[in-house]
Amino acid sequence: MDISKKLKIIQQITGLTQTELAAKISLSFVAFNSLINGKSQPRAKTLSKIDELFETITGVRKVPAGELAVKKQIIVAKSKKYQNIIKTISGNKKIFDEFLLELTYQTNKIEGSTLSEGETAAILFENSSIAGKSLVEQLEAKNHQTALIYLFDYLNNSKIITEELILKLHSILLNSINDEAGLYRRHGVRIVGANIPTANYLKVPDLMKELVADTNKSRTDIIAQATGIHARFEQIHPFVDGNGRIGRLILQAMMLRRNLPPAVIKQDKKVLYLQYLNKTQTTDDQSLLDDFICDAINEGFMILES
Repeated sequence: MDISKKLKIIQQITGLTQTELAAKISLSFVAFNSLINGKSQPRAKTLSKIDELFETITGVRKVPAGELAVKKQIIVAKSKKYQNIIKTISGNKKIFDEFLLELTYQTNKIEGSTLSEGETAAILFENSSIAGKSLVEQLEAKNHQTALIYLFDYLNNSKIITEELILKLHSILLNSINDEAGLYRRHGVRIVGANIPTANYLKVPDLMKELVADTNKSRTDIIAQATGIHARFEQIHPFVDGNGRIGRLILQAMMLRRNLPPAVIKQDKKVLYLQYLNKTQTTDDQSLLDDFICDAINEGFMILES
């Protein structure tokens, strides 16, 4: 495949502008524009960067096991500086509010919210009503904040993830939005934009019991365990709505109870996140999702250490 086509595929998948893509591979706009239009060929160093980016974006690349292991070791070492990350976060209003805002804004944005970060902050901390924005979007922001507060309070007293906890979080998240809040779905659904079959609704209760049991098993590699659970949960798709947000709340719960900060999945990385999630669900390789979640955990450490 020629370089021009690779660059066009990268741009199509990521949604980045030519200026943003040029910056990613350390080129001027003019040089990048010449490459993407097939008017020039890259030097060896630039070619290597383009190939690596293409492989990462399309999910072709495998993260070297040694590289990923070191990344995880660094994260675990950083966590040991904190005696109790849950109490560290909840005991510092500035840090706690920053997590409430970032996690709420990013997770809702991934699901298509049109609220800006500033508008989300006004809803969460000033109880403002935003003119021109739907009531549902504003309720989703406020409900997610309430669900996060509930989750932190719960984890301060118990580290066991239960079905009751998951159903409670869902009931909070979709409160006053959906009549099936807090209930497993009772009909078939499909994941929009993904060619992944979801579980038969009759099997959802049993599959969720198995998944919850697995969340509470002790594993040395918590990141691999959490990403695997996350991928399974999203494929089960146990609810009519809110599966992505609840899945990410379960992910946060698994991190926090093992003394890791929440994994802040940025909405501008949505395409990669969904691509790596899909690869984990359709192959036996979850290295890209593990690597992605490591980066998201480090985003959490940045808030914690700010």
